Amino acid sequence: MRLRHSAILFVIAFLACCASPPPAASPPAAPTHTARFDFTSNGNRLSGLFDTPASEEVRGLIVIIHGYGETDVTGRTSYLDLRRRFNALGVSTLIWDKPGNGQSEGMFDPDQPVASSAQEVLDAIAAARARNMPGSHRVGLWGISRAGWIAPLAIQQDPEIAFWISVSGTDEKENFPYLLASNLRIEGRNEAQIARLVEEWRRGFEIMRSGGSFSDYMAATENLRGDPFMRYLNGGREDSEADFRAYQQQFLSGAFEVDEASGLMIYVPGFAQTLARVDIPVLAIFGERDRNVDWRASADLYRRTIGANPRAALTIRTFPDANHNIHRAETGGLRELIEMPERVPADGYFETMETWLEREALN
Repeated sequence: MRLRHSAILFVIAFLACCASPPPAASPPAAPTHTARFDFTSNGNRLSGLFDTPASEEVRGLIVIIHGYGETDVTGRTSYLDLRRRFNALGVSTLIWDKPGNGQSEGMFDPDQPVASSAQEVLDAIAAARARNMPGSHRVGLWGISRAGWIAPLAIQQDPEIAFWISVSGTDEKENFPYLLASNLRIEGRNEAQIARLVEEWRRGFEIMRSGGSFSDYMAATENLRGDPFMRYLNGGREDSEADFRAYQQQFLSGAFEVDEASGLMIYVPGFAQTLARVDIPVLAIFGERDRNVDWRASADLYRRTIGANPRAALTIRTFPDANHNIHRAETGGLRELIEMPERVPADGYFETMETWLEREALN
């Protein structure tokens, strides 16, 4: 998921522009001990924080998985409201910075492979268990957006993971046509204009991934590249031929796959089958004003896979006035999300997770 080179071609996986939002509200007071937690994954020493509730019995451990983008766990007090809510339930939390961010070693890669991110989760859990960290006897996952790909891969490889909370989860394919159409509608384009601009994006992507020329790509996306919303989203930057060629090579080499029926990139091959093998309690949360991810498609995929597994227990909860980050929003559009002066969680968001944990995951 990216917003690095171009809001037209290279933003195709931009699903969470506020991947590590600041606390949305003052967390409840709960005695908590916070300590630095380091572990090694993919050859890098990664660093984060381990929060332990000051209760006689620690009931479990929740691993928090970031969405897209850079992280700064300490500097941004990332997800502090969420962590303190879990701590108040007697649950420890573990969160860390991606490679090259915060105190973590390595090089930050905005396009880090999903499998590599899943390995980080597995290695963090293994380290917590090896050190007998409080709550590590019962480990669950919480993740937003891109974490919807990461968590199922980790669950598939670690059968002892006990539960999963998925927030604004994704399906397996590229989501940008939905993001583009949804936001252009909010920006005031009519349906004919939206259809034309989405088709330009599709044509530009097809030219790129099939080995076409940069000049053909530029000609095919002329109106899209000039659209004021796309200029806003891209910060006024122009596409470069070097970026085009580098990205194109990933498709020509077979590193990236495309679903021929839809013409969209596949981020996790066999994702539906992976979800169908999830046989633990799952809470899936969506905002009905999510203009980043097609939440209806994701919810339907969860129902057809996890929901059809008799060994699983799927709960889906949607919030009518919530955006991608489950903050109250008027439109849910990217401009509003980026410029939002105050991030207020949807009514009942935290309470939904707390009730579900008590009922489905911590007993």
